[in-house]
Amino acid sequence: MAQWLEDLSTLEVLLLVLGIVVGGSIASALAGAVLVRLGMRRPWVVRRASRLAYRLIELVKRPLTIVVLDEVVAVIRTGHYTKNISDALLENHDELKQMVAEKVSADPNVRLVSKLPGYDTVVSEVSETVLRVIVDMLSDPRMDELVSDLLRNNLEQIRVAVRQREHEAHGDMEPPDPVPADAPRARAR
Repeated sequence: MAQWLEDLSTLEVLLLVLGIVVGGSIASALAGAVLVRLGMRRPWVVRRASRLAYRLIELVKRPLTIVVLDEVVAVIRTGHYTKNISDALLENHDELKQMVAEKVSADPNVRLVSKLPGYDTVVSEVSETVLRVIVDMLSDPRMDELVSDLLRNNLEQIRVAVRQREHEAHGDMEPPDPVPADAPRARAR
């Protein structure tokens, strides 16, 4: 048994401890609920186990979060995210071009210009050019490096904030602002 524990990585040990704590917490809660339902007071052992499980979860929560963030940073270094965006743009090329044409046509500032001959051709060519330039930019390794740096720097900031407990000073987050009824909605796939 001891050899098996020594072979586990830090993350695996933390997950094992977390699993035992969560399992013990669930067992304590169920035993307490059954005893209360039977009319008995919650036993001291169950109360103590619940408090201990809560303290252990609080103790393991930050190191586990930091380990997960470290793993995410390592994974982000290997990805090519702009290539994925570029591929998605190419895959949805026709729909994007049609959407741009619809949005430009619906724009109130182009009422007069839309009456000019060849307007649809100009909008089509400009849309095509913009999509081509965006795809080319996203295919450039420099853009991939930029996005990778952005993600890595944000994750590093999150990691530092978790280690220094900066987020605890702000308390719970407020719910997001409600979305206005007339706001455009994301299309479901």
